Amino acid sequence: MAHILYIEDEKEIGQWVTEDLTERGHQVTWLTSGNELEKYINDIDLAILDIMLPGLDGFSIGKRIKKVKPDTPIVMLSARSAVEDKIEGLSFADDYVTKPFHPDELAARVDALLRRFQKEEDRLEIGHLQIDTKSLVIINKHTAEEILLTGKQYQLFQYFLRHLNQILTKEQLYEGVWGEQFMEGDKTLMVHIRYLREKIEENPAKPTIIETIRGIGYRVKK
Repeated sequence: MAHILYIEDEKEIGQWVTEDLTERGHQVTWLTSGNELEKYINDIDLAILDIMLPGLDGFSIGKRIKKVKPDTPIVMLSARSAVEDKIEGLSFADDYVTKPFHPDELAARVDALLRRFQKEEDRLEIGHLQIDTKSLVIINKHTAEEILLTGKQYQLFQYFLRHLNQILTKEQLYEGVWGEQFMEGDKTLMVHIRYLREKIEENPAKPTIIETIRGIGYRVKK
């Protein structure tokens, strides 16, 4: 899920674009002008900017975003299809979409830019797993299929990823994930690790992702 800043003063267009991108899993902050830009500029993954806006136009807002956060992808939206406008927009922005447009087209362009600008530290490979640590999407590189976990499995695996290469005791894992004191003899953690291994290991009987450190606990090693 990406945090998208969307600036559009046409209420009808703004509403359906916001609803569509939200339904696709993104967090959308919709503004009708650039007046509150400073409030959000440091907390966004992508910006979609209409050109014709009250006050600062989309070109000025986009240049300001790039000055502060040059690695933030920007999509310009406009009913103006003149070559000069596209050239000016693409002098700093990363894509230019002419109105009217289909929501699937905009969503596809957004997804392509997010993939292109994804930070290297947001991508992690462990064995046959390719992990987006920001959205926690896990792909089996051998089959190209996404591995879906339950809520608690995601929390448990995320805790391992935050402590890569560290040997974690059962107490640390239980208290870190469940937020409760570990009681000796409780099988909850062991059961969840078994189910998690069944999802992410190529051979759960011989795990290579979640190692068992005998007498201590577990480790995920990069």
